[in-house]
Amino acid sequence: MDSPSKRRKKNDGSSKPVRKLDFFFAKQNAKAAAVTDDAPKNTANSNAPQVVDPSNLTDEEYARRLQEEWNKEETQDVPRAAAPAAKEEETESSNELYKDPSPPIKSKLNGDGKKNESKISPTAGTLPIIASATPSSKSNTLSLQSTAAEEDTITANIPFDQSPLEFEPYKYIPDLQKHWTVDGGRATYALLTRCFILVNSTTSRIKIVDTLVNLLRTIIESDPESLLPAVWLATNSISPPYIDLELGLGGSAISKALKKVCGLDNAGLRTLNNKYGDAGDVAFEAKKRQSFTLRKPKPLTIKSVFDSLVKIANSKGNGSVEVKQRIVERLIQDARGAEESRYIVRTLVQHLRIGAVKTTMLIALSRAFLLSKPPNADFETRNPTDLAKLKKEDLVEIYSRNEEIVKACFARRPNYNDLIPALLEIGVGDELLLRCGLALHIPLRPMLGSITRDLGEMLTKLQGRDFSCEYKYDGQRAQVHCDAKGKVTIFSRHLEVMTDKYPDLVALVPQIRGEGVSSFILEGEVVAVDRSSGELKTFQTLANRARKDVVIGAVTIDVCLFAFDLMYLNGEELLNRPFRERRDMLRSLFVEIPHHFTWVKSLDATSSDTETVSAFFKSALELKCEGIMVKVLDNLPNPDLLDELNEDGTPSLPPTPKKKKPTKSKSKKPPITDTSEPPSSPIAPTEPSKKSGRRKALLSTYEPDKRLDSWLKVKKDYSTTSETLDLIPIAAFHGTGRKCNWWSPILLAIRNESTGTLDAVTKCMSGFTDAFYKANRAKYDPDDPDSTTTLSSKPHYVNYGGGAGTPAVWFEPQEVWEVAFADLTLSPTYTAAIGLVSEERGLSTRFPRFLRVREDKSIEEATEAEELAVLYRKQESRPKKDEGGGGEMDEEGE
Repeated sequence: MDSPSKRRKKNDGSSKPVRKLDFFFAKQNAKAAAVTDDAPKNTANSNAPQVVDPSNLTDEEYARRLQEEWNKEETQDVPRAAAPAAKEEETESSNELYKDPSPPIKSKLNGDGKKNESKISPTAGTLPIIASATPSSKSNTLSLQSTAAEEDTITANIPFDQSPLEFEPYKYIPDLQKHWTVDGGRATYALLTRCFILVNSTTSRIKIVDTLVNLLRTIIESDPESLLPAVWLATNSISPPYIDLELGLGGSAISKALKKVCGLDNAGLRTLNNKYGDAGDVAFEAKKRQSFTLRKPKPLTIKSVFDSLVKIANSKGNGSVEVKQRIVERLIQDARGAEESRYIVRTLVQHLRIGAVKTTMLIALSRAFLLSKPPNADFETRNPTDLAKLKKEDLVEIYSRNEEIVKACFARRPNYNDLIPALLEIGVGDELLLRCGLALHIPLRPMLGSITRDLGEMLTKLQGRDFSCEYKYDGQRAQVHCDAKGKVTIFSRHLEVMTDKYPDLVALVPQIRGEGVSSFILEGEVVAVDRSSGELKTFQTLANRARKDVVIGAVTIDVCLFAFDLMYLNGEELLNRPFRERRDMLRSLFVEIPHHFTWVKSLDATSSDTETVSAFFKSALELKCEGIMVKVLDNLPNPDLLDELNEDGTPSLPPTPKKKKPTKSKSKKPPITDTSEPPSSPIAPTEPSKKSGRRKALLSTYEPDKRLDSWLKVKKDYSTTSETLDLIPIAAFHGTGRKCNWWSPILLAIRNESTGTLDAVTKCMSGFTDAFYKANRAKYDPDDPDSTTTLSSKPHYVNYGGGAGTPAVWFEPQEVWEVAFADLTLSPTYTAAIGLVSEERGLSTRFPRFLRVREDKSIEEATEAEELAVLYRKQESRPKKDEGGGGEMDEEGE
């Protein structure tokens, strides 16, 4: 006796059985049966339909038969009951025509006449019922549609990767607009996807820029209203950092949507995740295997996708999770083809991976508006044919001029919502700088300092210049805005709003404004302090302060603001003023309040004051500062130190030091200070065998979003005397972005002799070369069945709480890496040396940087827990001096 038939279970994990097709078509079958009963008994030549008996067919065969009958009824425009019976040969032909590429679902009858359904593969997608080959717009019949129907072949063949001087958008725009008419006249998401595919297929920065330029030109000339959302989507964001608009989607939302839309179950999704790692690649594979869907995909437009993301971000409160889930599912469902699905999902997880970073997009915008303009705009553009005839250096000069304007505008007002409308109206020009100037309560991107290896390199770079050395405190860089009405906004160096985090600073601002100061933008360092003694505390202490909804009365960690620059005063920009002038205005117009608001401790010096600068640097380290910042005070060099000028009036400066190569001589040549005979040409070499050491003058102006040698930082963790640790790599995480195919970061551990374990101490992702990444990925390959270097799970002798995430792969401990670091800190995440300096917290490193593999050491010689504790106690026992002053925070957050 055959076993009873098993109920098929739904792939979403619920226990409810799936209803078969005959349940949904019961009424239609009943009507058809009634007509058959009323017909004459002799039906040999009758036109009555042949009633389909579902008990003798599989679901797939039954669906095909029903679809075929409906197609015939629509073409003959007659009631279903009067539709002619299908001939056998027509049925076979139709079945061949609509043959599904996926394997058929096998079914077998049991002894009781019921079908015993075989389990459907999780990668088989939804039930592959065929869509009509002759769809009727009047039909309301629900039927499964092909996901590959009506592919956008026009967009798929646009050569966006051509040179912008050869690419001609007008050749493709008429066909595109005709195609878009069906979709409401807006540019489709397929256009963006085409660009993403081409960008993702190259590592050439030139090709990436060219592809983006051609995409932007096409949108500018065909659908300008879609340009702003296209730029936001291409830069993988929906708003500037200072506007709180986050998608707030977790991985579970994407997983649920993929399972529901693509017919995956948990096992199938897990298999794809393990194989590909990237959410977009998982969506690509899932969509590729789905041949048909119940609902015909509605083509996505660039604007509709962006609007959907904004709706997700704005969904708050009760029911918001369900609302977000529905929007995510609709986006994935409406994505036409696997590639659109890939980039929709990558956008949803905020990990687009196309390399269109801010600088690349700004360059592309500047070039696009040099060559194209909207249909109704009247600003001037350049003819690509004429530009193609120019010499390379002339073309670079034209490009550079536009790029600098666009970059300067975005640095002063970093919001595409301000920049794009202005570009569409007036193009790139001097007026754009006026439109996008500094504005209160909109953060400008901070100026950055260049890194130096040591004091010697810094002094060489600033030969002949007056400069100021400032303490570089271990705090948080802050940009403070205050308007005439007293409204205060505080931004971080990443342009995020920190006003709620520092209500005590907000209350302090009215007290520090001197007479005649109405509005201002200043920069400073927020440092945790002891209010009574003024003693500085570590960044770790400051990090323990609450971030949101802080009430002044509940503040337990006091802070002091150490101001170091003034960029805006009483409605006037000060960016083009020399640093000496900006600093004098800051210190003369604002009121110092000890241990609340003061200036950075500074020392004015020249390159000849070596001993004085060295002593100042050491004093900064003794006060637990990160090091010093060194800033050029004036635009021109000190004539007493350097009196030679080039023929064009610019100062003659020593060459910029370059990294030494081991194969070359290590001998140093003195800087050029003998100025008795100026050269005949500013670029003429002083010796036939070597090039001139001339370089551009260092300006003391404030240059937003630029990293220049006019600001240099000398940090203790860049010093050659820094302590290093010998750590053991024990695990790794999947890399993201450019490192998606490599292991990054790497989890490192120390030895614990008392317990015989390896204790996790830090994650490291700095100091590695691409070649090292590739070799390391090949060495620790979990897909290699013969690998002896990887483990299937965390070893029992490894202590790791998992607070920093779950590693993708565990290593067989076998090598030692030398790692540099800035500080040791108490950590709630890592277990290294726990119980030796704190009963509740272990030790970790700040700013770890890989130096080299210690092939001369075994893991038994790696850093031990007690050694780490000794280093921490040594660090904490540095002499403390009760001195005022302050220093600037690391601009990189390193």
